[in-house]
Amino acid sequence: MRLLLTLLTVVGLLGCGGGECRFVYIAPNVQDQNVLQNNTNAIENYLDQNGLIANKTATGLYYIIETEGDMKKPDLCDNVFISYSGYFFNGDVFDSSPGVSFPLTNLIPAWQEGIPLFGKGGKGTLITPSYLAYGSQGAGNVIPPNTVLLFDIELLDF
Repeated sequence: MRLLLTLLTVVGLLGCGGGECRFVYIAPNVQDQNVLQNNTNAIENYLDQNGLIANKTATGLYYIIETEGDMKKPDLCDNVFISYSGYFFNGDVFDSSPGVSFPLTNLIPAWQEGIPLFGKGGKGTLITPSYLAYGSQGAGNVIPPNTVLLFDIELLDF
């Protein structure tokens, strides 16, 4: 069905338990450090070419907040109701939904980390290195291995 539901989390470790839900980053075990550098270079070139300014997390996730939304933000133990489009640097959309609900724990690490940056009604873009998405495996015939992905997200509710 939706690509985002089919990926088992291999990069993020959930901190759900004991009443605390948080994203805990585990650095990827990357055989080829060139992939990491190529992803970073591709993202920075994309930002430069498009005149965009993005924030960057410690994990390497780049994000642009268009609308922050409410002050209260979801955590990993929440179900999120979102509208999104996932696309490649060339603008081709590989997946989208005008409104769908997911347990945040079932999503790719970039979403587990990035969606909690928005409050209800928040909108923005997550620019996702491959190791925070589908990594060296890719996703079937849709997303090639080691591909940087962009996601426009609106957090409708949680």
